[in-house]
Amino acid sequence: MKIRFALMLTFALVAFGLFSPLYAQGGEPAASSSMAVEVARWSIITGGFALAIAAAFGALAQAKGLSAAVEGIARNPAATNDIRGSLILGLVLIESLVIYVLLVSLILFFIYPFGAPVAK
Repeated sequence: MKIRFALMLTFALVAFGLFSPLYAQGGEPAASSSMAVEVARWSIITGGFALAIAAAFGALAQAKGLSAAVEGIARNPAATNDIRGSLILGLVLIESLVIYVLLVSLILFFIYPFGAPVAK
């Protein structure tokens, strides 16, 4: 029952988020400055969500890897060094993916809307 309620609530929130712009007030035709503001706004939102999702799933993957390594060491203490090396390599690779998303987010934050316009 709780799972069904959680799924229905999630569906309702997603539907609200998708359909609420339909009822937004119409505005004037977009000028180039308002377009730059929109690009800036959406680059911040996109970068923030990408970083949040990457950090959340990176933390989940690291926790899963750590628990598997501890379980493997508990089952076979003689293989501690091999398991530890594989664990550290795996954690480094997972964390590097999160750092790549951070770099992409920073690039999105500091693109044209926040920098000086490029001369043609």
